[in-house]
Parts: sequence; structure tokens; C-alpha cells
Amino acid sequence: MKTYERRQEILSALREHQELKIGTLAELLGVSEGTIRNDLNYLSEVKQVKRTHGGATLINRHLITSPEFAARASANSSHKRLIARWAADMVKDGDAIFLDDSTTAFHMVSYLTHRRNLTVVTNGIETALAAAQNLDSTVVLVGGIVRTRTVSVAGQLSERSLEGLHIRTAFLSCSGVSRRSGFTDADMETAQLKSRVVSSAERTVALVESSKFGIVRFSSFAQLNQVVQILTDTQVDAKFIEDLRQETIVTVCGDKTISSYTPIDADTAHYKIGFAGLGEQRPFGVAVRQSLEVAARHVGDIDLVVTDNQYDSEIALEVADDLIAAGIDLAIEFHFDERMGALLVNKFSRYNIPVIAIDIPMLGATFFGVDNYRSGLDGGVALGKWIQQHWDGEIDYLLLLERHASGPVPATRNLSQIEGLQSVIGAIPPQRRISLIDEDGLPGSIQEQVTNVLASLPDDARLAVISFNDASVEGVIDAARVTGRERTLACVSQGAGTRMIRDELRKRGSVIVGAVLFPPAHYGAGLIELSRSILRGQPIPPAVYIQHILVDATNIDQVHPEP
Repeated sequence: MKTYERRQEILSALREHQELKIGTLAELLGVSEGTIRNDLNYLSEVKQVKRTHGGATLINRHLITSPEFAARASANSSHKRLIARWAADMVKDGDAIFLDDSTTAFHMVSYLTHRRNLTVVTNGIETALAAAQNLDSTVVLVGGIVRTRTVSVAGQLSERSLEGLHIRTAFLSCSGVSRRSGFTDADMETAQLKSRVVSSAERTVALVESSKFGIVRFSSFAQLNQVVQILTDTQVDAKFIEDLRQETIVTVCGDKTISSYTPIDADTAHYKIGFAGLGEQRPFGVAVRQSLEVAARHVGDIDLVVTDNQYDSEIALEVADDLIAAGIDLAIEFHFDERMGALLVNKFSRYNIPVIAIDIPMLGATFFGVDNYRSGLDGGVALGKWIQQHWDGEIDYLLLLERHASGPVPATRNLSQIEGLQSVIGAIPPQRRISLIDEDGLPGSIQEQVTNVLASLPDDARLAVISFNDASVEGVIDAARVTGRERTLACVSQGAGTRMIRDELRKRGSVIVGAVLFPPAHYGAGLIELSRSILRGQPIPPAVYIQHILVDATNIDQVHPEP
């Protein structure tokens, strides 16, 4: 069993039990306790489980009160959860969404727990109870007649309660879907409520298990062209994809890949692009993937196959094989390990598949991403100016967090930061420099290393920190808090500007004095434009750079307004 599959099995087991011990999981999956411990540490790091004494439990696990609903929720639960996971990915902070009374919509709630300022409108009682556990959400249960069998609310009162509500996205399931009849439901009142939701929402996304395709129920509530996207599972018959994609986008959600099929125009060339993501536990990688999906939907002539390298070189090689098997025309690789670049590109080149490499150069691929030298230089100058203003241009130590695996080109980001810093405050002698190696790219390991360094230095020692990305800085922030040294550290982050980074920029006296942002929203459109140019045989430069933005407390609200 592969690492990813084993971790999914752990999550599935935890969904069926309140809590499981490490020994029980090790016996269940046939691996060592050390392996399970590493898996739980990872799942805890990405906020999917909470570690307990000798085991773990799911975060925000909602216990279903209705046995009948529980039985429905457990039927084909793996497919429903995959659909729900990718549907939740379409929800942003501050959104107002509608979730119907389906068990698939119910499963979405567990993937929305880290969104801020959501408004969740629903006619599902179990969904309302589950969503109410997220204290950062406003939950609106529409009024009407309670249906015991479906644990839902329906009727004319439900329809009237929608009046005046501005819903960004409605997520609706159905009892059946076909090209001729559209989306249908067996219950007329439920269908009438859904029809009202479709009319009032800005956009509607359909959550449809494969077993519902080709089935027509009593009452129709929407036609295919009234939804922006259909999300389904991998058991769907290919003939239904080809039929329904004539009207809307059909997205097939698998455990390793997600494939989106856009409507085909006979007069326009259509391409299939594969994207191997950095890792779903990396916020920057997730944001880049999301922007690519948005851009692909916008242009309309791209089928997108999304996979996940999981920040693992062995998995990255397996993913490349999966993309080749999917019949892609071009590959977009986002992987941290520069040493794997030649192997990955070689796999694709055997099948004449061109490759675009994001941020980490790969020999034989077109580079797209950060101008590492310029972004580092600008960040270093900003850090130097802050030190000059607040510490009279004096530091006691320079703490350098290095990432060797990403190769020499991204390393220039660190070197140019030092160059920029020294251009303002002067030369920093070697005996005042402390280097740490950041190889796994997660805040936890950096926190531990930085905490140990700080413990060995005088309490009043002032440190300038040079880092590779947001995750490294998050580890520095955590270490500063643990040791009470927030006033004696200063750094400029580099990356997408995660929520934690944005929150810190708004704080007085934060470790972060600024951030160089590479807006991930710009990646998608640029990658799609570059991909189409390559596939059309147009001349392209060897490298395409993203424009970075320098952000601090004075302009964070303009660059990243809070919802």
C-alpha cells in the first residue's frame, strides 16, 4: 500500500470510530507503529486529525443523530467524500453557500472547517448541525416542514425563506440526471426548493454520484446549462461524460487524480493538460492549483487532469506515469526536488509530451514562476530598511534557512536576500551567521530547529532571518512564540502569503516585517497561456516570470482585504 493510500485508510478508519490507538491502526494496516506514528504526525500537521495520547481522532467529527441518514451517508461514502472534498475546494473565505439535504453535501462540511466568515444556508438538518460546529460560520436552516425520512426541511416556507438571500454558490445533488431531462428529484417539493435555489444563486454546482447518470425521476429542477460544473466519481461511464460535457463541465473526482472535461467546440482545437501539484498540504501549491483550474475553465478549450506529487519524489515519478497513461498533451510539473527534474522530463519526452516546470527549474522544461534573484533582493532590502529604522541597523546574528533539494536557482533567492540586506546594514561576518537546513518544507521541523538555536543564544540577541518560503517563516513564528522571542527576530516572508502570514502582517510587533508575494491567482492564467502557445507551436522564451509584490502592514489590507 502506498503512503497516500495508507493515510486515506487511516482517515476512513477514524471516521468509523471515535478514536483509534497507534497499535490498533498498525495491526489493521499491517505496518509498524513507527510508520503509523509518522502518518499521524503528517495528518496532524495538515489538520486532518488531532493527536491524542497514543492515538488520534478526527478534527471536528460530527456524530449523526439519525440512523437512517447515517446509513445513507455511509453508502458509497468513499465516492461521496471525494466529490465533497473537491466541491469544498471551490468555497472561499467570506462566501455564502447553499448545501442541500444530500449526504454528499453533508460530507462537504468536514472540508470547510478552516474557512473564515462563511454563511451556510441549508435545508438539511444534519448538515446544519455539523456546520454549526464551525464557530466561524453563520448557519441558516431554512424554515418549512420537517421531513423525518430525509432529515430535511421542505415546502413553500422553505422557498420563501430564501427571499433576499445572496448565495454565491449552491451545491445540489439529485436523484437522476440526463441530457434530455436535466437534473431530477423523486420528491416534487424538494425539486421546487432546488429550482428556487438555482434561480437565486450566482452559480450552481451539481454533486452527482455515478449511479445517478442516465436516470430520470419525477420532477425536474434544473437543465444542464444551468449548472457551471458537475462533480462525479470515477465509476461514471465514459459515454455519459461525452454526452453531458456538451452542455457543461464534467469533473471526475478520484483518489489520486481529478479530471475536468470542458464542452467541446468542433471548430476549436482542444487540449488535455496534466498538472502534478506540489502537495495538497502546501498552501502555496494548493493556491496555484486552484488558479490553474479557474483559468482552464475560463478558456474553455482545456481538459485538465490534476494529480498530486505529495512533496515526495517517488510519488512524483508514479504521478508522471499516471499522467502519461491519461493521454495528456502537455505536463505542468510542480515539484520541490531539482534532482528529480531530469527523470520527470525524460519520462514525458519519451512520448513527445512537453513540460512546464513551476518555480523549480527542470532540465528540458520551460520554466514558469518566480524571478528568484529579484524577489530575494527586494525582500532583503525591505528587511534591511526595517532593521535600520527599528534596531539602528544593528543585528547580532543572521539566521539562514536553506533548502538544498530545490537546487541552485531557487537558492539564489536566499543569496540575493543576503545581498539586499547587506546593501542596507553593511557586511555580516561569517561568525555571525547561523545556517539551518529546511528539507521537508513544513513548519514543524523548522520550529524545532529554530527553538534549539534560540535557546543557545542570549535572550536579547537580535536575529535577522533569511527564509525560502512562507512555511519556513511560519516555523520561525512558532519558535519565537514558544521561546518568547518575538521582539528579537525579524524576517521577510516569500510566497503566496498564507493566512497566518497575512494575520502576522496586521499585528504590531510581529516577527514578520514584510512579505514578497508571488500571487498564485496569476499563475493559472499565465500557465494556461504558456501551455497553449507551446501546443500551438508558437515561439516561447526559455523562462516566464511572475511579477512579485512587496507587502507590509501599510498595504496588506489593499492587497489582501479580509472578507
